[in-house]
Amino acid sequence: MRAVQDLVFLTQRIPYPPDKGDKIRSFHILQHLAKRYRIHLGCFIDDPHDERHVPRLKEYCASVLCVPIRKPVALARGLAHMARGKSLSEGYFKDPRMARWVDSTVARTAPKNVFVFCSSMAPYAFAYRKKCTTVMDMVDVDSEKWRAYAEGAPWPLRLLYAREAKAMLALEARAVLSFDRSFLASPAELRLFLSRAPQCAGRVGEFLNGVDAGYFDPHLTFDNPYSDGTDAVAFTGAMDYEPNVRAVVWYAHNVFAEIRRKKPRSEFWIVGANPSPHVAALARIDGIHVTGRVPDMRPYLRHADCVVAPLQIARGLQNKVLEAMAMDRTVVATAAAWQGLTSVPGKELFLAESSAEFAAAVLDVLEGKRRAEGARARVLADHQWSGNLDVLLEQFGPEAKGASIVQPGGRICDRVTP
Repeated sequence: MRAVQDLVFLTQRIPYPPDKGDKIRSFHILQHLAKRYRIHLGCFIDDPHDERHVPRLKEYCASVLCVPIRKPVALARGLAHMARGKSLSEGYFKDPRMARWVDSTVARTAPKNVFVFCSSMAPYAFAYRKKCTTVMDMVDVDSEKWRAYAEGAPWPLRLLYAREAKAMLALEARAVLSFDRSFLASPAELRLFLSRAPQCAGRVGEFLNGVDAGYFDPHLTFDNPYSDGTDAVAFTGAMDYEPNVRAVVWYAHNVFAEIRRKKPRSEFWIVGANPSPHVAALARIDGIHVTGRVPDMRPYLRHADCVVAPLQIARGLQNKVLEAMAMDRTVVATAAAWQGLTSVPGKELFLAESSAEFAAAVLDVLEGKRRAEGARARVLADHQWSGNLDVLLEQFGPEAKGASIVQPGGRICDRVTP
């Protein structure tokens, strides 16, 4: 039996619990790689609620470092980085505690492989790209998000966002050219990145997100969180994430009133943790509910009459859409939210852009004039984690397929002093 190899896994956010987009993807990657490698995980914690989940990572990792982020300090560090002509995001996650841990872990374990999740963590791996196989999952083109923020933003934010987009693209390209292989979450993101950084052609690929179809199963029984007789329209997601904030604010102010006028018992439910002040304020509108953190998203999906994804800015592949489809719900989404998905518009979900189109589509769903067909079947066909992640496993060499399954149970340094 081959000796189990060590692998350093670096990610910008603790990958457990898998309750938001990047954490869902990073957790399933971690779980998959832990079957073949002894994992040493370095990550940050930006939500105090997640600290209680750190011990769970011991099931997958031989050692763990979780560094709490103090957001004001990290932001000041990022702005100082930007003042020197570098990326704000890189500075935000540049922490000497993480750097020391990476250096000592590499020295102690002599890993053959380093995996980087999200380009803002790439600088921690640059020093080891010649002695280790280095693989990065960019997930999406983060620089493009900043470019989108710049459009329509007031000065001086427009200038700041545009500068960050340029600096972030430079970091993304440098990482892709430095590492052995990099990935994005969809063919659309891959095409976009190569249009911005054509010099990276041949060094970057893609693999799709998956869905735990056994967990998101419409045949499971859940109590109905909605009142009897209401037409419930749901949006799920982290509600301190700016694209989600913009999406629900736009829907509440531009779509909901028309739906409510024609369907007086219709309600809009915004389901997700950490609602921003702009989101929390929407609860003052009659018929709109802002739940905050919930223990389980599935009841809200299972019993929704319609699920909406009215994102104006969207990067990567939207887990919220995949999860709703896995629960066999009818989804109305913008093209931005749909990009990267293999689902067939007009059949497996419905697309709308303007407020009038969106209201008409949602009303059709609520009145039974439209219903998605084959949504769950599409998820089962194209979004199984095990198959999609095999392409990643292959990047670490032939020994990955034949190695024994790791039983970590090793040491865990669950957090450092802030």
